[in-house]
Amino acid sequence: MKSPRFIFWLIVVLTILALYIDLPKEFTLFGKKFSAFSPNFSIGSLHVKKDFSIRRGLDLEGGVSITYKAKVEDLPSNQRNDALESIKNVIERRINFFGVSEPVVQTATVNNESRIIVEIPGISNVDEALSLIGTTAQLTFWEEGASNSAKMKQATSSALPYGLTQFLGPIPKKTDLSGKDLQKAGITFNTNTGVPEVSLKFSNDGAKKFADITKRNLNKPVAIVLDDVIISAPRVNVPITDGNAVITGGFTTEQAKNLSIQLNAGALPVPLTILEQQTIGPTLGEKSLKQSLFAGAIGFVVIVVFMVVLYGRFGVIASIALLLYTIFTLALFKAIPVTLTLAGIAGFILSIGMAVDANILIFERLREELRSGRNLSSAIELGFTRAWSSIRDSNISSLITSFILYYFGTGIVKNFAFTLAIGVLVSMFSAIVVTRTFLRLVYR
Repeated sequence: MKSPRFIFWLIVVLTILALYIDLPKEFTLFGKKFSAFSPNFSIGSLHVKKDFSIRRGLDLEGGVSITYKAKVEDLPSNQRNDALESIKNVIERRINFFGVSEPVVQTATVNNESRIIVEIPGISNVDEALSLIGTTAQLTFWEEGASNSAKMKQATSSALPYGLTQFLGPIPKKTDLSGKDLQKAGITFNTNTGVPEVSLKFSNDGAKKFADITKRNLNKPVAIVLDDVIISAPRVNVPITDGNAVITGGFTTEQAKNLSIQLNAGALPVPLTILEQQTIGPTLGEKSLKQSLFAGAIGFVVIVVFMVVLYGRFGVIASIALLLYTIFTLALFKAIPVTLTLAGIAGFILSIGMAVDANILIFERLREELRSGRNLSSAIELGFTRAWSSIRDSNISSLITSFILYYFGTGIVKNFAFTLAIGVLVSMFSAIVVTRTFLRLVYR
């Protein structure tokens, strides 16, 4: 902070970069369309392509809501919550893998039924949403059971995967190896035939399970079942102890690719069934969104007028810093990117008030120093130094609250907490760095 000119030019560079991100590709002004800077550029062999459009949530853009029932009854009671959390994480990864912004995935228990509620913004077709989430991709391994065991007959489910008994006999047995033990899937090609195959790599625990299965089923078939469909039933020729296996089934390259995508996205620990699916229209719509932004702009102007009237030239400098704060924050929202909901917009507007609050603390301390007889240069430095502890403590308290809301909240609560936290951090930079640098240069 000893070189205000260096900090000033750093702020200028950051402002240009933020404006570059903030400006839309096309915008309309006075009835005419204009083209802004393209977010795609090249420097030598480096090619940067980035979509800096604002992402809107379900309440602003509409989308699809799907409710699933998770079959956790077969799991021990102490494992059910972990299974639901695993399903939630898997579905989020699958949707994000296809580039869909900020899905809202929540767990709920209704009438002793475990449910997964999925909301996907920007998609109006339920079938498209279902294809993004994919099938349950429950990968299981089956082996031959003891044909003369009455206990085995009783334990074996009557709803077996179709055609399984022709490979493993009348009483197949499901092993403890499943998709949760899968670490990675990929596409390989048979060195002899060139046919695409799907390679599997298991976790350390999964490798041990798979080694035990192949040892006790030497020269016997082991069926690999995906969603009650037999993918392959190869005969075990040698024990496989390194945790690497290959699924063969006469795949085309496209089929192998799709299967590996599903498996990499995660195999669900329990099967899911659809209870409800619906298309949700935007609750605010384009018109309401514009009205909300217009109201925010009016609030910004009122704050600027208030600061100028109350603090004069100091208020003008604070207003410029506040304008830069808005530019920086919006650029971060677009670059991260943050999916904006109505709650997120509220968090952003609230952080503007906090940015103004920091400037008010600084200027009041500055006034006190001037009244005590100090010159302007000393008053500026002492005003910032003595106001810093109050600004720091209030902002840390807000960040802690944001973290708690984000960690324990879901959906729009997380969106509010995240936008508020970003706004608080940028407001500290705006008040301490931007405002201080401008004051140093103007009153040098």
